[in-house]
Amino acid sequence: MRRTEAEGVADAMIEADGTPVQTPVWFAEDQGVLYVYTLANAGKVKRIRRHPRIRIAPCTMRGTVTGPWVEADAIIVDATTAAHGHALLRQKYGWLKGIGDLFSRFMHRERVVIAMRFPA
Repeated sequence: MRRTEAEGVADAMIEADGTPVQTPVWFAEDQGVLYVYTLANAGKVKRIRRHPRIRIAPCTMRGTVTGPWVEADAIIVDATTAAHGHALLRQKYGWLKGIGDLFSRFMHRERVVIAMRFPA
């Protein structure tokens, strides 16, 4: 997967009933780990806690998959790692990420960072 050229990644996680759910997300990469952020109460957070094995693929900003799906393991990271993930995302997405950060603070929305690693 050519992650550095992709605008985002589509992640496919499993619903409680076994149905895959595909969601486009922004990502930033550092040393082979992809970092994404989302609201703490988002469905993808609940799905990752139930099923940390996910499938991801490069996609456009609108979620159109542009490459092959690959397996990955996802975890909700601690505060220190989350700060690193947010910094990487701000560096990659600039003012767009800044607007999202401002909106989240204004609305008092708790966010989490998810780290996705490719199995060896």
